[in-house]
Amino acid sequence: MTGLPAGLPRPGVLPAPLAGLPVGQVGILVPDLAAGIGTWSALLGTDEWLVYTYGPDTVPQLSYRGRPGTFRMRVALTGSSPQVELIESLEGPSIYTEWISEHGYGLHHLGFRVPSAEKAIREVTASGVDLLQSGSGYGQDGDGGFAYFDTQETVGLIVEVIEVPGRRKPSESLPEVRQ
Repeated sequence: MTGLPAGLPRPGVLPAPLAGLPVGQVGILVPDLAAGIGTWSALLGTDEWLVYTYGPDTVPQLSYRGRPGTFRMRVALTGSSPQVELIESLEGPSIYTEWISEHGYGLHHLGFRVPSAEKAIREVTASGVDLLQSGSGYGQDGDGGFAYFDTQETVGLIVEVIEVPGRRKPSESLPEVRQ
């Protein structure tokens, strides 16, 4: 007995391949990236962000619920222990639009860095956890990958594996920050 009310997730239950890995990223959905950067810069005491737009034209392989993905999002990244990722959904359908519809904006996922997203996808899905959305090839050399898994029942939010590209593409210009 955990003392938690019925229906709450069981704390600490990660897919076996991710157990023991440190949280490398905290993903937060925001309605407006510029405003989100303003808010989170003030909270975190930093204005150093990397900004990227991801979609079919910048991520060669996208999937959403087992089909080719057509979603687009703009992200801002800062920090490293863990990294904070702000995500503005630009086009759907995606797990971002689903989450916003069901839960609103705010905390969305915890990310775990792995050497190979492809291997992590195989291992996590083999452990019985559904792959929701993925993308690969966004790095400057065609490497880099991410995959989101449905861990809402056990973790209370989504879990992501992240294969950081060896060389990132240059950051886009920081949007004019609104507070």
